[in-house]
Amino acid sequence: MNHKQIRIGIDVGGTFTDAVAIDNETFEVLSKVKMPTTHHDKRGVASGIVQIIQRIMSENGILPGDIKFIAHGTTQATNALLEGDVARVGIVGMGTGLDARSARSETNVADIELAAGKFLTTYHKFIDSRELTAEAIDDAIDQLLSRGAEVIVASEAYSVDDPANELRVMEAARSRGVYATGGHEISQLYGLKTRTRTAVVNASLIPKMMETANMTEQAVKEAGITSQLMIMRCDGGVMSIDEVRKRPILTMLSGLAAGVAGALMYEKISDGIFFEVGGTSVDISVIKNGKVMIENAQVGGHKTYLRSLDVRTLAVAGGSMIQIGGGKITDVGPRSAHIAGLEYECFTGKENLEQPVIGLVSPREGDPDYVTVRSRGGHEYALTLAGAANLLNHVPETDYARGNMESTRIAWQTLGAHLGMSAEEAARAAMDIAIRKVMAVVNQMISDYELDTGFITLVGGGGSGAVLVPAMAAKEGFKHQIANNAPYISTIGVGMAMVREQIEKTVVGATERDIKLIRAEIMDKIVQSGANESTVDVTIEIDSQRNILRAIATGSTELRSKDLASREVPVNELMRTAADALGQPAEQTELKAASGRWYLFESSEIKKSMFGLVKKKLSHVGVLDREGVVRFKKTNAYHLAFLKKNMADRFASFLEENTIYSDANATIPKTFIFYKEKMLDLTGMQTKEQLFSILEVETQLLEDNSEMLAVVYQ
Repeated sequence: MNHKQIRIGIDVGGTFTDAVAIDNETFEVLSKVKMPTTHHDKRGVASGIVQIIQRIMSENGILPGDIKFIAHGTTQATNALLEGDVARVGIVGMGTGLDARSARSETNVADIELAAGKFLTTYHKFIDSRELTAEAIDDAIDQLLSRGAEVIVASEAYSVDDPANELRVMEAARSRGVYATGGHEISQLYGLKTRTRTAVVNASLIPKMMETANMTEQAVKEAGITSQLMIMRCDGGVMSIDEVRKRPILTMLSGLAAGVAGALMYEKISDGIFFEVGGTSVDISVIKNGKVMIENAQVGGHKTYLRSLDVRTLAVAGGSMIQIGGGKITDVGPRSAHIAGLEYECFTGKENLEQPVIGLVSPREGDPDYVTVRSRGGHEYALTLAGAANLLNHVPETDYARGNMESTRIAWQTLGAHLGMSAEEAARAAMDIAIRKVMAVVNQMISDYELDTGFITLVGGGGSGAVLVPAMAAKEGFKHQIANNAPYISTIGVGMAMVREQIEKTVVGATERDIKLIRAEIMDKIVQSGANESTVDVTIEIDSQRNILRAIATGSTELRSKDLASREVPVNELMRTAADALGQPAEQTELKAASGRWYLFESSEIKKSMFGLVKKKLSHVGVLDREGVVRFKKTNAYHLAFLKKNMADRFASFLEENTIYSDANATIPKTFIFYKEKMLDLTGMQTKEQLFSILEVETQLLEDNSEMLAVVYQ
């Protein structure tokens, strides 16, 4: 290797730790390494991280100075919550005057049930803010520590406006060597109870994550790597390890975010559903208009202010075992071959299945029986969904999940004979049950996000992506594809991730000043998290229904400056994609305007009713980026191409023309603006003044003759 600039991504899973080396210029995956996760080492997972770094460097001739970006994703926070392996939290609640009574109640969030019999334990002490002396703070902390608290949370009503009292409590705790955090550090939204709960979950993770962060950072330094270590966030971005020490809650669900982040880098997905299929479970997420969907995460059934990918998990995967009863297959999963400690029937040689007979096994106490196949030599193998998919020839020959067809057929013929059916009939019955389970979730997500079923692509990732997705697509009539480098898609997602930050504030009737302030704040925050300021892109959103002003910033580290999927598609191909997305004939679809990376297509349709007497013209509008991803599509939308210098006249007039006036108010249209590399979503704006405030802030550095596209609809 001629000492290329290298990006390294590491994904620390429950069973394996994976690593990839990626060329920073071409984004080619140069090397992939897998090894067991070192849970039981005295240095924990950090030991495995340093081992896998050393291995990928030595096997590829990579020098420490070649590594310009290194990041890892981890399931540690998620697993800690699932297993109840968290610190006990003491809460110092504060409030004053008329708010004191409600603040006393809302800061006392009580114990949070994380899983059956697993709790996050909390202790509570309230201080009236008017009596917040140094002695009162010390006394409160002493009481909480004596009751068993290991971390302190300071939470005061309206601390998002003035965090001074929370900072006093935090400083007092830290001065005696106790970890502490405040509600204002985690969220700037009003809603004291939810803000306190989010801070409590964050605090409970700090001791364990702090220890791991320190060891991991040291491991990277030991390897001689000078590049800053970045950690995967739950929204698909990365942040510096210093930020992890303060906000470990942001790493929760980050392992789930990495897979879809990797898929979006490799695949041109407009509207789709991504399935990361492993051996035990499948993680399902939605992509709409080329973006992954995000929502507020829940912990123990309670809402938090943590914004994470909307990922739904099911115990259906490659290793899912088969249940039988009454002469038929009754269920698939939830237990997997891994839990039962058995090998898959499709990954062994036929010589291990001589004179096979059917057996039953119960992996855990209280579990139902699952079917196995036993040979004369004493070998026992699980009948799995991977075996069913292989037998039905859904898994391509070159795929990671492709098994031994001879042993697979022997195992399923044995099961079929036991049930009085053919091997294929048994495999199809198992596959149908699995598909039915997954489609229940898929259909709910299609409904939740109002996806066009005729335009959805199912995308498979993970080692078992081809086990489930091709069969489901065939049965349900969807298009599908298996992601490039599917078994390592999460690791690639980590290695290619952008730095991301988000701030949400409760603001009623956001003004231009509010918008400028939050924009400046998010810029400071993302630079602290490791982004190069010149690469940062900021999006401002206003949720008028909930009075939320939101700033989202993404940026790259020093060297990442181009998009992995940056492959220009010919205009005629873009037109065919647009016609498909709009559900219209290609010959009736026209390119109406283009600006920067954006191409706007329109197709007109005449709808007749009342026996043809009434005719209505419908305008179908679609906007694609240069890579062929559909970023916007809508019927009855209107568009305008204009120069920035004409924003105050031509665009303002266009906005006025599409505003609906009533006796009560003026309803401006939902608006998108496209220019250069930017897609500006202004659909949350309630007034023309709000819309122009954001537009002027976002385009202040844009030259007057820059071309812009506007699309509006009611």
